[in-house]
Amino acid sequence: MSFHQPNQRTEHMSFRQYKATHVLKGLATTPYDLTKEGNLSHERIERYSAQAGDFKLLFGTERINDDVLYALKELAQEAHLLEKMEAMQRGDVINKIDRYPCENRTVLHTAMRDLFLHENKGKNAQNATSKARKECDKLKDFLLRVDGKKGQFDHLIQVGIGGSDLGPRALYMALKAYQLPNRSIHFISNVDPDDAAAVLKNLNLSRTLVVVVSKSGSTLETLTNEEFVRAKFKAAGLDSNKHLIAVTGQGSPMDNRERYLESFYIWDFIGGRYSATSMVGAVMLSFALGFDQYVNILKGAHEMDHIALEKDLHRNLPLISAMIGIWNRNFLHYPTVAILPYSQALIRFPAHLQQCDMESNGKRVDKLGNPVDFDTGPIIWGEPGTNGQHSFYQCIHQGTNVVPIEFIGFRESQYNEDYIIKGTYSQEKLLSNLFAQSIGLAKGQKSDNPNKVFPGNRPNRILLGKKLDPFTMGSLLAYYEHKIAFQGFCWNINSFDQEGVQLGKILANRIIDRFAAHRQGKRGEKFPEAEAMLRHLESL
Repeated sequence: MSFHQPNQRTEHMSFRQYKATHVLKGLATTPYDLTKEGNLSHERIERYSAQAGDFKLLFGTERINDDVLYALKELAQEAHLLEKMEAMQRGDVINKIDRYPCENRTVLHTAMRDLFLHENKGKNAQNATSKARKECDKLKDFLLRVDGKKGQFDHLIQVGIGGSDLGPRALYMALKAYQLPNRSIHFISNVDPDDAAAVLKNLNLSRTLVVVVSKSGSTLETLTNEEFVRAKFKAAGLDSNKHLIAVTGQGSPMDNRERYLESFYIWDFIGGRYSATSMVGAVMLSFALGFDQYVNILKGAHEMDHIALEKDLHRNLPLISAMIGIWNRNFLHYPTVAILPYSQALIRFPAHLQQCDMESNGKRVDKLGNPVDFDTGPIIWGEPGTNGQHSFYQCIHQGTNVVPIEFIGFRESQYNEDYIIKGTYSQEKLLSNLFAQSIGLAKGQKSDNPNKVFPGNRPNRILLGKKLDPFTMGSLLAYYEHKIAFQGFCWNINSFDQEGVQLGKILANRIIDRFAAHRQGKRGEKFPEAEAMLRHLESL
């Protein structure tokens, strides 16, 4: 399939205007029946698969056929998805809404992964990589100084919220099997004081580093938790300035070497939910795993960045996955997606993807500021298998709502510790459950007993890897980042701002001011709706 450059007319076409959209709408009236005898065959499962890098994508259990797949490819071409991905990685300004005030920025989280390969071609991307390389060199020097102090520090606390917590925490938990000896990582994110108190309780602060992450240097929850931590250091008779590290924007209020042991920089071309491979995750991950393993994460992500530019759509795993997701969302009209990793190490990965997807594509206007007249980002949720099988799988098998599933599995376990119990290894039992759920959801089950009828036709796909290690974790992270971006490009929405989080912040600050004024015996700003709620609070 050939691809051509978008012109001004096609660049801002509405999703409903594409020819392929009309074809897919017609095909959706009779989607492929996975429950029909012989339809979910060995040949189909072999044929509807794709492989690139260290992963295979199995999508024979989706409600697609050749006609649907061809129309989805046509839609990808009409919407210029590959060209838009190239523009993003090149460093074009794509974080914008035309005709309205907006962030008007480049989107260059991919440039953070090009540190040692020097392959960026766009000037903006090259500049971003140069900045990232400088920070990595600074981090290497810092780690050498820390390690040279005879193991002065063996604990690290990451203080941040949103993208400063979810992505880094998910990566750390996924790779804990590769952690350096005598290193322990903790996280404080919620402004709930119990979060900080629980982490700090019984912790030896004299041997603890604290990484405070806020790009603006003004995030309310993070600055509050920072002062909570500083108060604990002071109570222990310690100088917090010798234990705290800032990860922030250059020139922000936190860019202050008098208050921090070291400062590392992030930039406005890195969105919070796309920042795990920047300094936001680098300091903590390098301390926990070692700098070389952090580099392996970058290399894995960089490989997937290249795969996302692959013109052979059967090798472009993020694009195939994105287009199948478009089919499920816009033509079969399923409102949610469950991401179910069959790996306990990925326990927090669905939470990260929840933010990454819903904050990116939970938008109701297009890039011209016009309200859309079609569905955009789905609701994302998930939990590891097999635990979920004993929880919510009842609903996804026999409930009234169809939930598309994205399974993730690995051939090998991380620790290489396993035993044959009742004839099989635990990892074999884990994978048997994954494959069984995929088949069961697709095929269903007929029965004379209505309570034992499984309707089937529950679409799902499986992303399979050999082993979850730093390299494949980087690839997995980038796979989902690009899948999300491709869908936003297809809908012609801006996946890289987050205006939706601002209103709550503004209103919360008004109520906070009321609390402060009340404590000082002053009258705060009138806020009738909040006053009614606060009266209920005060009556408890």
